[in-house]
Order: sequence, then C-alpha cells, then structure tokens
Amino acid sequence: MSQIHTAVEGVGITVADMERSLDFYTTVLTFKKISDVEISGSEYDRLLGFANLRMRIVRLQLGDEIVELTEYLNPKGRPIPTDSRSNDQWFQHLAIVVSDIDLAYKSLREYQVHPISIAPQTIPEFNPASGGVKAFYFKDPDGHNLELINFPLGKGDARWQQTDRLFLGIDHTAIVVFNTEISLQFYRDCLGLKLKSQSENMGIEQENLSGIQGTKVQVSSLKPPAGIGIELLEYLSPGKGRSTPTNIQANDLFHWQTTFVVKDVATVVQQLTKHFPAIPSEIVTLPEMMLGFKRGIFLRDSDRHGIRLVKP
Repeated sequence: MSQIHTAVEGVGITVADMERSLDFYTTVLTFKKISDVEISGSEYDRLLGFANLRMRIVRLQLGDEIVELTEYLNPKGRPIPTDSRSNDQWFQHLAIVVSDIDLAYKSLREYQVHPISIAPQTIPEFNPASGGVKAFYFKDPDGHNLELINFPLGKGDARWQQTDRLFLGIDHTAIVVFNTEISLQFYRDCLGLKLKSQSENMGIEQENLSGIQGTKVQVSSLKPPAGIGIELLEYLSPGKGRSTPTNIQANDLFHWQTTFVVKDVATVVQQLTKHFPAIPSEIVTLPEMMLGFKRGIFLRDSDRHGIRLVKP
C-alpha cells in the first residue's frame, strides 16, 4: 500500500504546561519553535471528539523532523500514571539522535533531567540490527518518555554521522504493542510502511536501558517512504504491561499521536476498515490550515495509540 502513503510527518504530545514544556524542549534539547497557535471551533471538536474544545498548539523542529506540543486549555485531561513502566501499552517515545551521547548525557545531568536508564547503554554486537548503537531513556517534565540515540558507522541513516551539532533530529518513534503481527497488519499492510529489520533485544544492557529486569523485547523497525520511522516493541519478558485505558482521550497526558500525510485519506480509511472494523469513518474538513492540513481523521490503532491521517 506504499502508493497511498506519503510520509510520517511528525509526532504530537499532550502537555500540561506549554511554557514549561517549551523551555525544556528548546533549552535542553535545542528544538526550534516554528509556529504557535490557539485553536477552537466545531470542526476541531468533531476531529477529536470533544465539545467546546480549546487548545494551544506549538510546532517544534529538530533537524528535518517535527514535534507538535498541545496544551488543552479546555477541557483538561489526566496526568501520566506515576508508576508507568516501559512495557505498558501506552508507552511511546521519541528517539532523538545525538552526535556524542556521552556529551548529551552530561548535558541532561546538568539540567537534572529525570532518567529511566541507569546510564547510556551500548547494544551488544550479537544483535545484528542494533549492535553498537548507544541509547539512553529519560523523561520530559510531564513524564513523557524520550530517548537519546547514537549510531555507529554503518548503522542508521547516513545523515546521522554529521558532527556539526549535538542534537541532530528524530530517527523514530517507538510504541509498545501487544501483538506484533496485528500491528504489522496495521502499519505495514494498511499504511504502507516497510519492515526494515526485526530483532530480540535482551540482556543486562536492555534491562539497564528500559529499567525493567528480565527484559526481552521483540523490536520491529518500520520505515515510511519519507519521515520518521516507527518501532514496534513487543515485550516477551517479563510479560505484557498494562493495557491503555479504553477511555483515553487526546487531552490525557499519556496520549501521543503520529501524523501520516497521505494522498487520499478516504482510500486509506477504507483499507483500514477492511481489517479493523472499529476504525471511524468521518473525515473532517478544517476551515483553515492552522494545523498544516485541510482534511483529516483521528483514529487509534489496535493498542489505542493515536493516529492522525491528513491531506495537506
């Protein structure tokens, strides 16, 4: 289905305090603000399933990639559970590429950023897909999961070998899934992403990275024709985490959304509903381009991760 899919345009995160989040992402991680708008209206209510919705949306850029921060001014949502773990179904993170992970880690420590990992970890060479990759998990002020990642020569996109900046861009967003095959049907078969590699990550390095003892996780790396990659994380050990609440809404802080730009939204929705009948069908036309698109639909995958299908 790659002919109907254009790009994974960006990832959206719901935040509690926009000014606090902007300070973190622009100061600590060197993102640049590219737009800042306040939005309300019946079309946006229909898109997201709210009444009297009012939100402030700020788009940030790092390298070529976009992150969209949304503060819901009305209505407010729920915080991230304080006992969230890396294998819970609502887990999602951004993998921020750095040219020097030790220097980036030192910078995070100076800003007293909340860690998940013990320290940066190097994936063992017995892992053909990720051997030599260095990574570190941490949290933003709301508790959203983030990752620093550094690629050795021969791994990752060639552009990640540049050294002119410390923070280079976003390689992928990772999501925890209950069943890899079901998720591949959604993202590969229906949305047209290409399965680039699969591996089983385990050992002390993976335990130190995720903060979970006995971790064994199946990692499936998917690449779109353009834009941010998606990693599917299925925890084989120590077991599945908690399911995402069935009543999750876009104003909850544990809500994320990944934006797919497609040639024809209706065609993609039709393809999805053949395999996932619960997918909504109403495509909303917006009155202006304040979100960067004119037509779109919001839906959730089989693990309730947020997906936005849009046409510019």
